[in-house]
Amino acid sequence: MTPAGYMAKKIESCPQWLKAAGVYDICSVSGCVSRYFCDYIQYWKHNGYWLFDSPEHIEEVARAEAVDLAQHRLFYYEVYEKEFDENSNVWVFFQPEKSFKTNVTVPREKKLEGYDVVNFSVRTSPECSPLSCNHLAETIPVSEHCLLASLEKSVELIESGAFNNSEPGPYRIFAVYSCAGVSSFSGGHLEN
Repeated sequence: MTPAGYMAKKIESCPQWLKAAGVYDICSVSGCVSRYFCDYIQYWKHNGYWLFDSPEHIEEVARAEAVDLAQHRLFYYEVYEKEFDENSNVWVFFQPEKSFKTNVTVPREKKLEGYDVVNFSVRTSPECSPLSCNHLAETIPVSEHCLLASLEKSVELIESGAFNNSEPGPYRIFAVYSCAGVSSFSGGHLEN
């Protein structure tokens, strides 16, 4: 797994359709259900994974947008170095967009929440997380955060076709970590 970056998100509680699956909230990588803190791309502070190299870069954009980060949670992501092309059924190495500097600062404290599968049909920013966006969590066992238990399970599900007919690929696997600590967003930590 390769360090991919950070994102601040407003985490949504479980929608009614997922309550039976034991889901408490949606900690997906995509911003479809649990929204990103703002429309950040216009500031061009993101890295080649279209995330942020550090929490400080998020704070800069939030100040410019007058966003109160106290209402958001900070996540750190690592990405599997291969993406799955569902048309050819092969794993292919990929790299971050080279026109953006990518130099991710790994957090001092992080808690693994699980793994998410995200589609990248446009090949830029994370698009949809089919577990929540396409209701696949109704038939695929997930954690209380609507995430998968392991990298191995994520690979197995993708290769078995469990994500076919949800969103167009390629699919990438992310490890989702929450960052907790002090009560403010400053210093790279956000209270859960």
